Amino acid sequence: ARPLPQVSAMPPKAPQGKAGKNDAASKAQSGKKDGGGGKAKKKKWSKGKQKEKINAAVFFDKNLYEKLKKEVPNYKLVTASIISERMRCNVTMARRAIKDLELKGMIRCISKHASQSLYTRALAAAE
Repeated sequence: ARPLPQVSAMPPKAPQGKAGKNDAASKAQSGKKDGGGGKAKKKKWSKGKQKEKINAAVFFDKNLYEKLKKEVPNYKLVTASIISERMRCNVTMARRAIKDLELKGMIRCISKHASQSLYTRALAAAE
């Protein structure tokens, strides 16, 4: 009499195999669990993007500084983020460079705010 309850446990598995809908539903449920794992993998990809930030220069060497003085005064819009992206340096260096270029008269301030400062080329103002 006891083996019968074990046999009665088997039939719920059989309908899942017969009906494709139940099988798909069980896959969807397991897919959600896998999807959670997939999301975790996507987060790992974002860590890979952070490695690019590590490659940014921390100090100005002669070549980078000359490139900065040559190219930045020709930009129509100058912000710390634009300089850091194009020159591959960190934003702190870009802010220092902006102050330096402004003191030398190569760029001029359009708008200054605590969070963002906008500058443009000084040549446009001279002409």
